[in-house]
Amino acid sequence: MQGIIQWLSAWLPEWPPKLPPDPRYLVWVAIIVFLFFALFALWEIHCINRRREHEEMFGTQTFDAQVSERGFSDKEIRTLDKIIRTSSFENKDAILNSSGLFEQAVSTFYDVRNVFSVRDETVEAVERLRNKMNFTASNPLSEIYSTRQFNVGDRIDIIPENGTLIKRSEIIWRTEKEWAISYDGSDGPASSMVGRNIRIRWTRPDDAIYSTMVPIRRLDDSANFVLPHSASLDKRQLRRWVREQVAFPVTAVFENGETLYGTLLDLSAGGIMIGLPKECYPGQHMRIQFELPSFGDEDVEIEILRNLGQRNQDFPNYYCLTASFRGKFGWTQERVLQYLFELSKSKKETKKWVKEV
Repeated sequence: MQGIIQWLSAWLPEWPPKLPPDPRYLVWVAIIVFLFFALFALWEIHCINRRREHEEMFGTQTFDAQVSERGFSDKEIRTLDKIIRTSSFENKDAILNSSGLFEQAVSTFYDVRNVFSVRDETVEAVERLRNKMNFTASNPLSEIYSTRQFNVGDRIDIIPENGTLIKRSEIIWRTEKEWAISYDGSDGPASSMVGRNIRIRWTRPDDAIYSTMVPIRRLDDSANFVLPHSASLDKRQLRRWVREQVAFPVTAVFENGETLYGTLLDLSAGGIMIGLPKECYPGQHMRIQFELPSFGDEDVEIEILRNLGQRNQDFPNYYCLTASFRGKFGWTQERVLQYLFELSKSKKETKKWVKEV
């Protein structure tokens, strides 16, 4: 009998059954475990930051030699050291050799410290460092990473959210914290624009078009738009592809259905220059149809990049507009490349024949 009871007790549930633990008890256990791991993670971060602030970094000797050669002041060296240690860079001297790395580190420093809380003498030192290292947009060899590299007097195109172009805008003043651009009143009172988002487009000759979306923070005393700086710049190359001058008839169909007839002035696999009897603004989209010799009809979407004005002597009534292909243009791009290859090959053969004759 005792054996049967033991056998049954092994298979039957325990009686009386145990009640599940209080849910509040489980919640408190989970909170304590979470706090333990959170405190451990914060302590590790604190130790890493402390070591980074005080330990010698890679490239310190090279850094010290370069700042000595460049004649940086003690304040500028201390500021540069703070910027580097706020960044994620491992080599201390890397920031001295690249405008992109410098601006990336500066943006991180301002984000961590809050640029409006940084002392004036510190932001002034940052601007002096940028100028001494020639990391501004004036240097054609510098990499553009931030609007802080733009210069007072640079021309700027503005495209508000409604798509209307505000022309004749330029940078009026610039500090490390904010910058201001002019406004001609063509899109309504300046006060009505505050708080709206606008797209800024700045063209660097022989390089690229840089654009970014920023809000209008306020107006200055001269009713100029005051904007925050941005390190999120969209870059579109101007001359990545070989271009050939052409003169193909073209039909342009705008998004509102309007149709214009013009001329394709030059052609590359990355974009075109088109001549139309109407001004267009940067960012405007349209479809164009033209015949590519030996390949047939093409129909492709383009986006206007720049309006160069009436500058072509052969077509004095046309506005010269640079544009890039948009949407699904792979097939057109492939055929344009083939056409340019055949054209280049034909020119080389012609030159060779002329030399031989």
